[in-house]
Amino acid sequence: MHKRTQLASAVLLALSCNYSFAADVENEQAAQESEENVEVIVVSGIRGSLNKALNVKRQAYQVVDAIVAEDIGKFPDNNVVEALQRVTGIQVTDRGAGEVNTVSIRGLTDVTTTVNGRQIFTAAGRNVALADIPAALLESVDVFKTRSASQVGSGIAGQIDINTQRPFNFEGAKVVASARGIYQEQAEELDPNVSLLASNRWESDFGEFGALVNVSYAETSYRDQNIAAGAMVPFMTLNPADGFGQLERIPTTDGRVSEELIWQPGLENGLPYQSGSTLDINGVPTEYYLSRDAVFGNDFTGNRERPAANISLQWRPNNDSQYTFEAFYNGYRNESFNSLHFTFVDWWGNVDPENPPLLFDGTNIIKERYVSAPYGFNSGDLTVSKTDSYVYALGGEWNITDDFKLASEIYYQDSEFESQFFAMRTDRVAYGLNVDFNDNDGLPSLEYLDNPETEVNEADLTDTTQWNVAQLYDNGGSSKGDALTFTLDGELYVDSFGFEKISFGVRYDNRGATDATREVDGFLGQPLSTLDEGLTSINEGFFDGQANWPSTWAVANGYYIYNNRDYFRDLYGFPDDQLVLETTFDIEEKSYSAYVQGDFSTMLFGREFDGQIGLRYEDATADMTFFDIDQVPTAVSTAENSSTAWLPSVVVRYHLGEDLIARAAYTETIRRPDFAQLNSFIYYQEDVTDIGYGTASGGNPDLEPVESKNFDLTLEWYFAEDSSLYGTWFKRDIEGFVYGSNRIVQYQGPDDDAPYPYILSQPDNSSNGTLDGWELGLVYFPENLPDWLNGFGVQASATLLDSNQKLPTYSETGEFTGYDTRDMFGVSKESYSTVLIYEREGFDMRLAYVWRDNFLNNYEAAQFANPLGVYRRPEQSLDFQLSYDVTEDFMVTFDGTNLTEEMFHTYYEYPYTHNSGNSLFSRTFALGLRYSF
Repeated sequence: MHKRTQLASAVLLALSCNYSFAADVENEQAAQESEENVEVIVVSGIRGSLNKALNVKRQAYQVVDAIVAEDIGKFPDNNVVEALQRVTGIQVTDRGAGEVNTVSIRGLTDVTTTVNGRQIFTAAGRNVALADIPAALLESVDVFKTRSASQVGSGIAGQIDINTQRPFNFEGAKVVASARGIYQEQAEELDPNVSLLASNRWESDFGEFGALVNVSYAETSYRDQNIAAGAMVPFMTLNPADGFGQLERIPTTDGRVSEELIWQPGLENGLPYQSGSTLDINGVPTEYYLSRDAVFGNDFTGNRERPAANISLQWRPNNDSQYTFEAFYNGYRNESFNSLHFTFVDWWGNVDPENPPLLFDGTNIIKERYVSAPYGFNSGDLTVSKTDSYVYALGGEWNITDDFKLASEIYYQDSEFESQFFAMRTDRVAYGLNVDFNDNDGLPSLEYLDNPETEVNEADLTDTTQWNVAQLYDNGGSSKGDALTFTLDGELYVDSFGFEKISFGVRYDNRGATDATREVDGFLGQPLSTLDEGLTSINEGFFDGQANWPSTWAVANGYYIYNNRDYFRDLYGFPDDQLVLETTFDIEEKSYSAYVQGDFSTMLFGREFDGQIGLRYEDATADMTFFDIDQVPTAVSTAENSSTAWLPSVVVRYHLGEDLIARAAYTETIRRPDFAQLNSFIYYQEDVTDIGYGTASGGNPDLEPVESKNFDLTLEWYFAEDSSLYGTWFKRDIEGFVYGSNRIVQYQGPDDDAPYPYILSQPDNSSNGTLDGWELGLVYFPENLPDWLNGFGVQASATLLDSNQKLPTYSETGEFTGYDTRDMFGVSKESYSTVLIYEREGFDMRLAYVWRDNFLNNYEAAQFANPLGVYRRPEQSLDFQLSYDVTEDFMVTFDGTNLTEEMFHTYYEYPYTHNSGNSLFSRTFALGLRYSF
């Protein structure tokens, strides 16, 4: 048995055995007591929020974990994603731009997000960006790892339901104001994060009314820094084949040999890298080197704003009816500037036999080399983007009789995302450079050499006379989505065949999604020094001196270009008709669903045995129109995508004792394909690195939903009012993962003299996978501690995962050749979270540590000689939070994130020899005030 499986089994066995004696001596009345009668000790602060979260977990039929705000307007982190990383089974990734961005549940990122039970989205996407929802607006977050029939069936990973405050949550009037100043260390900026909640309820001749307004504004300045060694390609050794030069880059095809492939790009494990490995050159086995095509550094800075507001109006005319109107808005504004220094390191001219490359021991991989006359470029890239999303909802609840309840809601949502991208390249050919592709723990080093025959300091990358203004890229995009949704749900309390309640409902959703884009570029060709000085931007202190890399360089200032875009469009001669957004798809999707489920309860061996059985039916049809804007005139195609699904769910609970619960669940969930994946056109991207082929991509209008069959077994021991020990075994059998099939095609574009090879990738439901593992969690506040330790507690969890995914493989001509079995993308085998808590007399403190194992992040473009898989090294973070109640109504808070200033690394399957990217993100420190009355 796997060691981690043995550990998890032992914990669950010990949990069960430790409780068995207490369960045996319980009196029968206590053994049969339902959860609804369990006494909850009401306390405030961290301990109180954990108490409420445990009650959510305990009372739900489904396997669910929760986060509850410690107090009104006091959610425990900068954003929802950061708070979720301490939930058992949750992993977060894609740290950058001053925050963590992506949530996975048990390693899977396909998460459905709902707000107050309503499924929401951003623009033309299926999901919402969780980080865009401010934490200040939230009352609680529920993470559903299994699904009832009454919930939407999408999201094979799970569902995150965000609950906002409503006026009837409070006994009377309530006002809460909070403000925090957050210092971003790398950006050296202090940013505001403010919120205000005002709520009241009152009686009238027409019943009870309540009104609530909650607004927030958060601003974030950020600076992310990255250094990367580029992709691998093969080179001749110092003993090249006939007709080739020393250290010459070996193309995929070459007329000197034949028109057949010399080497196959995009192999699952890359080209062999053992010392002495050979390629067939003119029928002769010829040794080769593997080396990088480029190295580059990114200095990524920006400013982001997130305004948000929630309005909630409630009316209870009598004891049998209630009506709620809500309007929810969240916005996103972002300006990000990327200062890129990029140099090719693949030129083979002027090889110095006295200065040969240095290889990694036992391999054919070049670790260090000298490069003569390398071509490089700098690029100043500015992205300006914004999102505005609105949700309007009107609903009612009615007690038709004492045993029959109805609830209905209609809601409309509208979301639009817009972006503009400007990038200007400046380039040069340097005299020479020395490069070490792994100088220090994955970090490459770069040193430019001066030309002894000139007086130019080529290591001075801020000298504008050395840089020639080259390309200007002027792109834009717009993505829109809207939906009108109607729901009707009913509950009928019965006493038949062991069932206590029958629930049923229907849902109708009419969804629209459109996407538009534009792209134009041109070339100027004059020295940077001849243009206005305001065009130049120079960074400083790159990578904090932690790498042997240039610390400063000059690029075109993207902000300057954006503010003077009409001038630069005229300078480059961009035609007006290429600056207009052109629609790429227009989709209308109608979906219908219906469900029925029953709650039952009975006695089994003197213990309560209850559960929930349900069946959900979902039907969706999308009418799609796609536009190929690369063709003149624009080509148009139409298609239809439809699917149906029956989704059963069975959850049972066995109450082994008053405080010991076992659960078993079988559920099914689906994921419909993203709209962009359904595009029937193929788009071609030219070869920009002279590798010998371009890339092409297209969609597949016949994609089907991904389907997952889910199994869960849990054991939960609530051994004190605010303490619990729990464990879960789970399994996911997933069919129809969408995966890209690759093949080489010949295509002749409008500007090509002859057909040119392109590697074409198209999605298909061609991959299946299995995910299983264990979740272990503990919330514990010890009793009978010394007085100075009273209030100490710990919240800890571990997630242990095993996964495999069958990925189809294809020959260079696109023929299916079989399957490779790999780990699932984004799944760490192990992740741990530990939170140390101290709470006492208006003072609370939390120190949180999160760690996750390495994982397969994504696949590289199938163009190079390195392995396709891009992995992330183990990641960790240490955060601190403190608050103090100065008075009953006034609180001061302090917190810090990423305290150890971690560096994040990626690599191509083999960490040491195939290192890739290295990222340095900012620490943050925040001081806040909160006042309520």
